[in-house]
Amino acid sequence: MKTSNWRKRVMAAGLVLLLAAAPAFDASAHGSAGLQGPDSGIPPENKEGRKAAKQSANKEKKVAVIIDDFGNGQGGTEEMLSMPIKLTVAIMPFLPTTKSDAEQAHKKGFDVLVHMPMEPKHGNPKWLGPGAITSDMTDEEVRQKVEEAIDDVPHAIGMNNHMGSKITGDERIMSIVLKVCQERGLFFVDSKTNYHSIVGKLAVNMGMPPVANHIFLDDRHTISHITGQMKAVEARAREYGNCVTIGHVGTQGQKTAAAIKSSAAEMQGRVTFVGISDLVRDIWGWHPAPILPSNNN
Repeated sequence: MKTSNWRKRVMAAGLVLLLAAAPAFDASAHGSAGLQGPDSGIPPENKEGRKAAKQSANKEKKVAVIIDDFGNGQGGTEEMLSMPIKLTVAIMPFLPTTKSDAEQAHKKGFDVLVHMPMEPKHGNPKWLGPGAITSDMTDEEVRQKVEEAIDDVPHAIGMNNHMGSKITGDERIMSIVLKVCQERGLFFVDSKTNYHSIVGKLAVNMGMPPVANHIFLDDRHTISHITGQMKAVEARAREYGNCVTIGHVGTQGQKTAAAIKSSAAEMQGRVTFVGISDLVRDIWGWHPAPILPSNNN
């Protein structure tokens, strides 16, 4: 953020990640499996090239599991907070257990995100919770909502959207949200509730990491489905080197927790479970430089 070189680095990294996620991407040609094959494009006599390819193929595969909707003592909260793998906990502001959930997660070494309520295109407004950002707000009101939410969630190092399919497609509002995050030293994780989200593009233009969810775990609330999604998470991590995935606490939160725990045990040794901040540092080399004071320590 401080230099033109840094901005170029973030923009380049963002472009690489966007290309990696594109449907037209030819994984057989560019993925880690392709690097190990005879058609990798590395001459047999080029020992250094083969060595580099082997190192890339053997690079640690990382998975960041984000669990949304903490803050209201919902089902699965206790199970998630006692999970034997590293999680990222997204906590809604201004709710009964917002602060206690954040404190417990921080003590466990989990990353904490502000789970920012944002207006959806469709859905029950009652699900938004307090402090939500809506499309009829002025610039000043949006800024105030984001500032207050950050201050209400202890130990937050980033933010993601709760619902928000309408807001994440709104350039005016998301520009303000990202600007406040940037000033406060937080990154923003696009939950990808909107296929046409403009968050990644705005983040790159602002010199911020374009972090985004790749796979929802519990869009269907059965253990078999969530287990299948965890297999997809591993497959993506093995192909691209990393995967960001989102699950939830809630009425079916105990099922999600049980499926994650059993799947993670089976995946150990093939992937490494990390906090979302670990991926942000590893992929984009991004280190925050807060401008505004924060009581969020």
